[in-house]
Amino acid sequence: MTQDQGVTVAGAIDETDLMAAATEDQLLPQLVAHLREHRTRLRHEWADRIQGAGLLHAMTPQEMAAETTSVYDNYVGVLETGSVQALQRYARDLSERIIPRGVETHEVVGIVLLLRDVLARSLFEKYQRDFALLNRVLDAYEPAANRIANTVAVSFVEERERVIRQQQDSIRELSTPVLQVRERLLILPIIGVLDSERARQLTQQLLNGIRTHRARVVVIDITGVPEVDESVADHLVRTVDASRLMGASVIITGLSPLIAQTLVTIGVDLSKMDTIGDLQGGLEEAERLLGYTAAAREDGTGSP
Repeated sequence: MTQDQGVTVAGAIDETDLMAAATEDQLLPQLVAHLREHRTRLRHEWADRIQGAGLLHAMTPQEMAAETTSVYDNYVGVLETGSVQALQRYARDLSERIIPRGVETHEVVGIVLLLRDVLARSLFEKYQRDFALLNRVLDAYEPAANRIANTVAVSFVEERERVIRQQQDSIRELSTPVLQVRERLLILPIIGVLDSERARQLTQQLLNGIRTHRARVVVIDITGVPEVDESVADHLVRTVDASRLMGASVIITGLSPLIAQTLVTIGVDLSKMDTIGDLQGGLEEAERLLGYTAAAREDGTGSP
C-alpha cells in the first residue's frame, strides 16, 4: 500500500467515525419525533397494558386517561431534553396528585416500566431492518429510560414518606390534645406509648397552649402511659421547667407504681415535679392554686 493510499484509507476511516458520531447525535431527536408522531397509538397501547396488569385500579377511567397522557408527554419531553431537574419536579407533582387516590409505590414503578417497554418495542419495530442502527438507537434510549424510571420511583417514595410523616404528626397531635378546662387551666391527657419523639411534640404543643390560653396551671395526666424510660422522664422534667419559665405551674397525675419506681431508680429530680395520685385530685389542686374555692365550684358563682 502506498503512502497516498494509506492517507486515503485513514481519511475514509476518520470520515466514517465522524458520520457515526453525527448519527449518534441525531438518534435521540429522531426517536423522540417518532414517539410524538405515534403518541395516540402508543399511549392507548400503554393504557391497555396498565389495565391488563391491574395497575392504577384506584383511579377512574377519566383520571387514568388524564394521567397517562401527562406522564407520556413528560416522559418523551425528558428523553428530548435530558433534564433531570424538570423530571424530578414533575415526579413530585405526579406523586402529590396520585398518592391521595391510593396509588401504591409498586404501581407507579410498574406503569413507568411498562411505558419504557412499550416505547422500546415501538423503536424495535421501526428500526428492526437495520440491526446496527437498532443497537445504536437502543443504546441511546435505554440509559435515558432507566434514568427516568429511577427518578420517578425515588421521587414517589420520598413523597410517600413525607405524607406518612405528616400523617404521623397529625395522629400524634390528635393523641395528645391540650384542653382548656377553665380560664387559665389546661389539661394534657397522654395515652399510649410515650417515646422521645412524641415527648418533644407534646412539649411544643403544651408550650403553645400555655401562650395561647395564658395558662397559669397545667395538669399532665399520664394514667394511660404504660411505661416511661430515662430519656422520656428527663424530657418530662424539661417540660416542667419550660412551662415554669412561661409562667405556668405543672401538676403530673396518674403515675403508676411501675413508672414511680422507674423515676426513683433512674434518679429523676422529683423536687421539680408536683405529682398527685389521680386526675380528679390534680384538677382540685389546680383550682386551689388558681384560687377557686370548694364553694365556688359547687354553686358556680365563685371566681378566682
